[in-house]
Amino acid sequence: MLLRFSKYEGLGNDFLLFETEALGGARLAVEQAIALCDRHRGIGADGLLLLDLNGPSMEVVNSDGSVPEMCGNGLRCAALHLARRIGEATLEVTVATAAGPHPCVVVNRPGAESVAVQMAPPSMVPSDLPLSSPTPWLDHPLDVDGRTLHFSAVSMGNPHAVTFDEVGEARAALGPAVQSDPHFPEGVNVGFVSERDGSSMRLDVLERGAGWTQACGTGACAAAVAAVETGRAERDEQLSIHLPGGTLLITVEAPGDSVLMQGPARFVFSGEIEI
Repeated sequence: MLLRFSKYEGLGNDFLLFETEALGGARLAVEQAIALCDRHRGIGADGLLLLDLNGPSMEVVNSDGSVPEMCGNGLRCAALHLARRIGEATLEVTVATAAGPHPCVVVNRPGAESVAVQMAPPSMVPSDLPLSSPTPWLDHPLDVDGRTLHFSAVSMGNPHAVTFDEVGEARAALGPAVQSDPHFPEGVNVGFVSERDGSSMRLDVLERGAGWTQACGTGACAAAVAAVETGRAERDEQLSIHLPGGTLLITVEAPGDSVLMQGPARFVFSGEIEI
């Protein structure tokens, strides 16, 4: 089968986008997804975006073949693809995901594409992550590799554990240890916040199924929520989350409301590949 794909990236978090109509109802096997994402023997990507134009709806497949509930950077790329597909400079569209519908606004196209997304309302209820705990985690102590770190657990439709403890380069070993901790029966995305200054902070994220990433949209939202819930930031304040690949602007609104994420998305190239 010859399939057409489009390559997109959001702050260096890169994806191969396939329109599901081209698949003719078929499903890509796990082995095929892994092969496509291989940066040496495939096209190379952090994951696949399977976009149904008729929904529109988006499904994500990680580079290890696992399927996450949601991907913020991938959603911005999918919204940009929809705008490019119909030839509109701006577009307001709601994209369905496994974590619910997400309204998106694409602006400033072409050349400086920016996408704003109303993310799903965050939750700190343990069963929503899931988290094996009778109570929510806010700066909750967790023993990791012989040291105690403090984590806040946030669901953005997918699970996140965020710490504001300064760990430096030790995060390379601490991240995998937290990700496999039994408190998170389905794994967790692990965010390390550093260099915090007012409404600005640095964030490094270890993603389930993708490893250390250039950027993580849901991770940036989770870090912003954790900052607000622990009193480190204010609601309705635009926070600058600086990731290795660039900056996302996050605004945490009233309790129970959505989180606003704003950031770039970019079309890289398109092509065809034999599956």
